[in-house]
Amino acid sequence: MRKLNHLPLSVRVPIEEDNPSILRHEQACIRCGMCKEACTNLMGVHGSYTLEDTGNRAICIYCGQCANVCPVDSIVERDECPQVRQAAADPDRVLVVSTSPSVRAALGEEFGMEPGAFVEGKMVALLRALGADYVLDTNFAADLTIVEEASELIRRITEKDRPLPQFTSCCPGWVHFAEMYAPELLPHLSTAKSPIGMQGPTVKTYFAKKMGLDPEKIVHVALTPCTAKKFEIRRQELHGAADHLGIPGLRDTDQVITTRELARWAKAEGVNWNALEDSAYDSLMGQASGAGVIFGNTGGVMEAALRTAYSYLTGESAPQSLLNLTPVRGYEGVREAQVEIGDQTLQVAVVYGTANARAFLQRMKESGKQYHFVEVMACPGGCIGGGGQPKNIMRDADETRKQRIAALYRRDCSMELRTSHVNPEIKQVYEEFYGQPLSEMAEQMLHTSYRDCSGLLKGQPVSGE
Repeated sequence: MRKLNHLPLSVRVPIEEDNPSILRHEQACIRCGMCKEACTNLMGVHGSYTLEDTGNRAICIYCGQCANVCPVDSIVERDECPQVRQAAADPDRVLVVSTSPSVRAALGEEFGMEPGAFVEGKMVALLRALGADYVLDTNFAADLTIVEEASELIRRITEKDRPLPQFTSCCPGWVHFAEMYAPELLPHLSTAKSPIGMQGPTVKTYFAKKMGLDPEKIVHVALTPCTAKKFEIRRQELHGAADHLGIPGLRDTDQVITTRELARWAKAEGVNWNALEDSAYDSLMGQASGAGVIFGNTGGVMEAALRTAYSYLTGESAPQSLLNLTPVRGYEGVREAQVEIGDQTLQVAVVYGTANARAFLQRMKESGKQYHFVEVMACPGGCIGGGGQPKNIMRDADETRKQRIAALYRRDCSMELRTSHVNPEIKQVYEEFYGQPLSEMAEQMLHTSYRDCSGLLKGQPVSGE
């Protein structure tokens, strides 16, 4: 039974005891109101409802920005490391960890390095030192997401099977915001799952078969910058592996740990970060393109998708202008661009912060401007500013996020492979398992649906909430 003891909304953000992403240590709260300011100004959630209207139910999109600004760590992510440590110690379990793009540009901060230090090799080595049996790159699934999402965009444009603009769907905080505050927008959301949403079922089906593993013994853990992923992996829609394998109750992804959780685990184990020698990802589901790398940045999903859409529509490689799509890069909360692809002129927009998204949607409605593709990420700067990233309240948070963004763009520029659809491992997974983008198998495993959750704002129950 939920405790109905929230303080007034004028004091702080309320958090439910059953929140899957964050929790509050009540004894540490100093009633400073920092959580309230972040949730109001960045996310546009606090101040949008009253507890009287919701039946005393806290409204949350699970982004964790309140935890990022809490000066006393009263609000923290819900720690899943105990379950992961147990799996690592169990010889009968196979611990598979998949790492998100943004972690490698921020994890070093937890060990005294400057923001933007790119520590991919050390991160992989750390996970192996902590007991991971396999370390995979979620950037692989970012490439997979791009192939599906770009294909869907082209189908919407050419076949007009679903409405435009197409909105991105890789950010679970944004998706849940739309489900509550803009349910009329749900047909516009790409049906493509997020990279983690695609990585999980692919690990427990394709990867398990290729490696000769029992999928029921695999514990798949996502290492992310994001607290909302803890909510996302528990969504009732994410059961692709269970359906495909006929194993009821099998989870696509079992646990999510954030950048901060990993650092705390490493320190508790006494791992010497500086002594770690770089390690590489495992060879299957461990290769990604530069397009997958920039997924962690605001504008990165848009840029990555347009690189592949250009190739699909024209049959030619993406030009240099799409390998450095300056108009969608940057740190403004809303950016717009016009992109020429063959005989198509696409109007695109990039938004971060769901408060900015709310304002953008209103302007879009009032202006009547026709967009083709809109990227939205809930957190400031995109995933690199996620609710589970290292925090240092003595540093300028915007400058820290900008340095992380720059690190991922530098990595992309340094790579020979810069478009998702030419990734050899992506070609392989289609040839051996998914067939082709938007195939029946891909639709079953890599795509999803959404639900109208606006009733939560009126105190009405929503299935699965």
